[in-house]
Amino acid sequence: MSNTAIAQNEPVIMNGVSVTGIFDTIAAVKADAGLAEFQFRAANEWIDGGHNRSTIQGFQGCRQEDSSRRKPFVFDASEPPVLLANNEGANPVEFVLHALAGCLTTTMVYHAAARGIEIEAVDSKLEGDLDLRGFLGVSDKVRKGYREVRVNMRVKSKGKPAELRELAKFSPVFDIVSNSLPVVVNVETY
Repeated sequence: MSNTAIAQNEPVIMNGVSVTGIFDTIAAVKADAGLAEFQFRAANEWIDGGHNRSTIQGFQGCRQEDSSRRKPFVFDASEPPVLLANNEGANPVEFVLHALAGCLTTTMVYHAAARGIEIEAVDSKLEGDLDLRGFLGVSDKVRKGYREVRVNMRVKSKGKPAELRELAKFSPVFDIVSNSLPVVVNVETY
């Protein structure tokens, strides 16, 4: 076997991501759109006061149940004392910032790799402004959630900031947070 044949079979890695895998995935999804359908799940249990715990383990994708996670991921959520709890974990709106930061970063890195843009480092700081009057029911004119979220990303790369920003916006969490989305809430008692 020649060196050329060996080199052609080796996966291309950029930014710690298999570019070969990205393009193989794109080709598979183009050939069979059903492979793109995923369902992610979380379960949550209230513990006490403002403290609750979510577990995340299984998900479905590529027409099958994923069993690669042997142990669940466990996340405690709570509130600080000023919001009447004991800081057993980050509060839910802080988890939204975490999810947004993580997804923007991963998305930018993956899309940059697919375009041959090397990234050496990424860090970000996020701030979200929230007025409790909406949550507390004090005013129906005040939004219950964030009224604005600011994301400041620093990227060590020769890529252009505007291009990297556009790549980050392919993020599913960015889409969820920045666009309206139907959420169906069902409650049953037992």
